[in-house]
Amino acid sequence: MSRCDKPVRGEGTEGAALCGRCAAARRYSAQREEFQRRAMAHHGAGCRFPPDDDRHLQPRPFGYTPPVPTIEDRHDVPRPASPPSSIQPTKTRYWVIVFAITLAVITYIDRVCISKAAPLIQKDFGLSKEQMGLAFAAFAWAYALFEIPGGWLGDRIGPRKVLMRVVIMWSAFTAATGWTWNLISLIVCRFFFGMGEAGCFPNLTKAFTIWLPFAERVRAQGIMWLSARWGGAFTPLLVAWVLSFVSWRWAFVLFGGIGVVWAVFFYRWFRDRPREHPGLNAGELELLADSEKNVAAHSAVPWRKFVASPTVWLLWVQYGCMSYGWYFYITWMPTYLNESFPRLTEMQRTLLNCIPLFFGGLGSIFCGLISGPIARRFSNVATTRRLMGIVGLAGAGVMLVISIQFKNPLLAVLAVGMASFCNDLAMPGSWGACMDVGGRFAGSLSGSMNMMGNAGGAIAPTVVPYVLKWANNDWSANFWMFAAVYFVGALCWLFINPVTPLEEQVKD
Repeated sequence: MSRCDKPVRGEGTEGAALCGRCAAARRYSAQREEFQRRAMAHHGAGCRFPPDDDRHLQPRPFGYTPPVPTIEDRHDVPRPASPPSSIQPTKTRYWVIVFAITLAVITYIDRVCISKAAPLIQKDFGLSKEQMGLAFAAFAWAYALFEIPGGWLGDRIGPRKVLMRVVIMWSAFTAATGWTWNLISLIVCRFFFGMGEAGCFPNLTKAFTIWLPFAERVRAQGIMWLSARWGGAFTPLLVAWVLSFVSWRWAFVLFGGIGVVWAVFFYRWFRDRPREHPGLNAGELELLADSEKNVAAHSAVPWRKFVASPTVWLLWVQYGCMSYGWYFYITWMPTYLNESFPRLTEMQRTLLNCIPLFFGGLGSIFCGLISGPIARRFSNVATTRRLMGIVGLAGAGVMLVISIQFKNPLLAVLAVGMASFCNDLAMPGSWGACMDVGGRFAGSLSGSMNMMGNAGGAIAPTVVPYVLKWANNDWSANFWMFAAVYFVGALCWLFINPVTPLEEQVKD
């Protein structure tokens, strides 16, 4: 650059003197180039603005310092788990996971015990398969219909009050199942039992959105569903052991008492607002700062946005498909083993009956463990959840078809177990999508998803006996039907947006 003839106020290259205007222009040019570099890097890292949007590149006033895009601006990568505070956060929040684990186990013990006791109930009441299917379906329909009210209450008044009440309610009707005397009384008890359990998982999901940072939520869901599945997996052994001492009636009474104990301890410890709990320090409160917005919302739930969102509809359909196949494991599985492999001893059938839910638990925790590494590999949480959903539900359908080919009972049930494993690969991602898409309305959204899912689950145990009658008691016909429904669920995941909040997906 040639030397300016104006008074010297700045220095150029190679010692050439610049006037004040030239020096200011050079500084402004350097700042603008730096801002352009940062903006393009932001686009390349997944900026929410399209690449042809030039709002980042508009001239700014002299001295303007452009902001550096941060990871909090994006919805496709996990947030950092550690706060910038110098105070080391406590681990008090993990007690929420402990309570969720124990309640998930209790839930599935109370839910699955009837499948093991079903032959005894049928014998005492003189029920046919079709009539027992109605008792199974009574729980499932009530569970489906009251999911939305249970989740909505959690959003309105907080999960503390809701969980305490629904756990006591379903525990009472679990015990009351042991006092039934005919088909009508059994259906009524199972219906009210389903009403109580409907509020469980939406409100546990709501508690996770309040008490856990973003990066820990899907893993917590995986651990919770592992516990739920394993609780159900070992229930046949537990019921068989209890039935060796008492009748099936007293077994239900004993199982009902466990939930009451849980409700007392939970209500004393839990708070709807983490900052009201004395066990959290400043570091942990800072870690949960972003979760504060998910505390009970007293504004109206945006049902119009739910219905207008393709993502919500697809979440509903895929979960209905998932539950349709999965309900077989907790309803007709013991009957399938009795009729398909009559030479097995009672203990052998009981052990084989544990395999599907045990493998399902492995699928849940496996999904929780590998989701993080896969998300880091693809730099995209949405892609990870879609991948797990497609592989999981399609794999479940394939494994059920494979199980039909085996005549050996162990191989056949292991294949069914792998179908359950694949089924639960999609489970944590489904509930994680409800937390991220629903935000402060996560309870209502997860409740609506679980409602649609259990509507599918309610249809399955009712349809199974009629398919058996049509197929001359050939169980493979039902397995083909389960597989077809699983494939429909897998297709849904191709189009689901499982991370973008509902407010950004649908505009009024």
